[in-house]
Amino acid sequence: QVQLVESGGGLVQAGGSLRLSCAASGFTFRSTDMGWFRQAPGKNREFVAAITWSGTNAYADSVKGRFTISRDNAKNTVYLQMNSLKPEDTAIYYCARRVGAAAYDWGQGTQVTVSS
Repeated sequence: QVQLVESGGGLVQAGGSLRLSCAASGFTFRSTDMGWFRQAPGKNREFVAAITWSGTNAYADSVKGRFTISRDNAKNTVYLQMNSLKPEDTAIYYCARRVGAAAYDWGQGTQVTVSS
């Protein structure tokens, strides 16, 4: 079955960095578009970054220039490098596998907390 397992979250001070990882299994990773979303308390889940199977990236305006999404098809893993973190980046971060136009499979999420 499809599994998406996130890791790398934690507590960091504003201005710091974290690298999230998502280990994928149960599907053909190299031909699948992947992404990261986040959900802050009391807010809807929102798009953060995406990477197509061919390596094209897209980012939310709020993270552009600070976050970088990448993938390693040999390891079936997608990464999110987060630099210059801000308190407003605090959220649960979810790895996503795109399965349709606006449809995704989700991981369990990893908490990122940025202190001011």
